[in-house]
Amino acid sequence: MSDIKYEITESLGVLSENAKGWKKELNLISWNEREPKYDIRDWSEDHSKMGKGVTLTDDEIKKLRDILNKI
Repeated sequence: MSDIKYEITESLGVLSENAKGWKKELNLISWNEREPKYDIRDWSEDHSKMGKGVTLTDDEIKKLRDILNKI
């Protein structure tokens, strides 16, 4: 499997932290040198390891915001 390159271009916030110090974060991330997208996933303290997550485009994050505003 080829290496995945990523760069956290902007840290937007921490949603939670577990007992092992991993944090669920919302960030803008550039994957493989592409345009940054919104990303929600768990990260180790130094961001060297990551868990599975969800990546959202600008339109998708706006729709998510609208849905969340209704609840």
